[in-house]
Amino acid sequence: MVTSPSRSAGPALDARRRSRELSALGDDPTVDLLVVGGGVTGAGVALDAAARGLRTVLVEKHDLAHGTSRWSSKLVHGGLRYLASGRIGIAHESAVERGILLRRNAAHLVRPLPQLVPLLPGIGFSSRALIRTGFLAGDILRAGAGTPAALLPRSRRVTRAEALRLAPTVRQDGLRGGLQAWDGQLVDDARLVVALARTAAAHGATVLTRVTAEAVTGDRATLRDTRTGETLTVRAAAVVNATGVWADEVDPSIELRPSRGTHLVFDAESFGGLTAALTVPVPGSVGRFIFALPAPHGRVYLGLTDEDAPGPVPDEPQPTPAEIDFLLDTVNTVLRTPLTHSDIRGSFAGLRPLLRTAGDDTADISREHAVLTSPTGLITVVGGKLTTYRKMAQDAVDTAVSSACLTAGPCRTTDLPLVGAVGAAARDRLVAPRLLIERYGAEAPAVAALAAANPELAEPVAPGIDVLAAEFAWSLAQEGALDSGDLLDRRTRIGLVPEDRAAATSAAEAAVARAE
Repeated sequence: MVTSPSRSAGPALDARRRSRELSALGDDPTVDLLVVGGGVTGAGVALDAAARGLRTVLVEKHDLAHGTSRWSSKLVHGGLRYLASGRIGIAHESAVERGILLRRNAAHLVRPLPQLVPLLPGIGFSSRALIRTGFLAGDILRAGAGTPAALLPRSRRVTRAEALRLAPTVRQDGLRGGLQAWDGQLVDDARLVVALARTAAAHGATVLTRVTAEAVTGDRATLRDTRTGETLTVRAAAVVNATGVWADEVDPSIELRPSRGTHLVFDAESFGGLTAALTVPVPGSVGRFIFALPAPHGRVYLGLTDEDAPGPVPDEPQPTPAEIDFLLDTVNTVLRTPLTHSDIRGSFAGLRPLLRTAGDDTADISREHAVLTSPTGLITVVGGKLTTYRKMAQDAVDTAVSSACLTAGPCRTTDLPLVGAVGAAARDRLVAPRLLIERYGAEAPAVAALAAANPELAEPVAPGIDVLAAEFAWSLAQEGALDSGDLLDRRTRIGLVPEDRAAATSAAEAAVARAE
């Protein structure tokens, strides 16, 4: 069994390690578990398997978190919405997994977030009662999951002044305070995937990006290095398909019904310094809301939609004009000054890998995950959501161990800190800028040391952008970034605003050139 890595010094994923591990795999292409897909579920599977002592290889045809895993709302939520439809099992599972992330696995990346429903005249007595009842049920879920109220406080009604402090741009006419609950929020979903992959590597997993898996079956696949065109065949005791919305392309025996969730990106100033998840009921619906969420880099994300997305799956889904109008129209029902298209700085959309069911609207299809075995023995894990990735991974590895009769230890991921994980008390003792601590946790002093050692790396990558050149250098040396797109669009989220991406592109390209 590989020993646990230090929380403050993770493994170095870089281009040289990638080359070495491809060569080593070519010399010995027999493994215990091959994982196809480098999103949150695939990275979670690789970590679970490697921590059990299995020889594990993860391949991703693009970059870590290239697909749906970087397009979420960045919420780690406790499953409250599932109670309304009687899905108590998935609601409890979500609350349990939220607590594991907040308290143990990724305390540096997940933090408590207040959620505010402003009580305006458009919300009638029955709606208020329903929301309050839901929040109280959420308190019961939290307690049942073992998450203390000291970490996620109990829900309560707040005064008008408190509501305006949390969400300063809410309409004041008729405002009667608000209802507040608490949930979890990720600093960034792509950073969670990177932390999972690096922790898996620290436990012995081979993590290979820019490698496609072709002719995938239950015991082998042909791997092609997209950078060189070279191929090799890997034989595996078990193969897990964790490709999300592309899972049915790898395993034609399943059928998916993707659903698109769209978000808009605004400057924080548009929401006046929002410090809570502004939660807005969708007019004419019961139990459906959109959220305005404070986000890194001085942004607010507004989302999300839930629309059927038939047809071929694109590498990068795009919001539709109707979805953009829906989000603007809905949030404007609670704002003093309506937002317009000119306020939008960027947008993004992600596809949820939902299993097809007869006659269901995508908003109602269960988010429960499934682990399926094809006629070739290929194991596919699909459905679910970001919050429950760890349980999805555990179930997939359990299936692989059982079906292939592998010798493996028990699942360890409920108590396994990810690279950089640090609790609140230790975080306060770290010597590094606050922004770096929020992004890198226990590794923040190492990033700060890069900047201190080289004045050029201490500078922002572009005027007005709160990312240092040292962060690009760190991502290339430690986090598996290989090109400027990896730096701009996944290791940082500069690319969510096209103007910022253009301003920082030259710095990203220069960083890549220095690393080669």
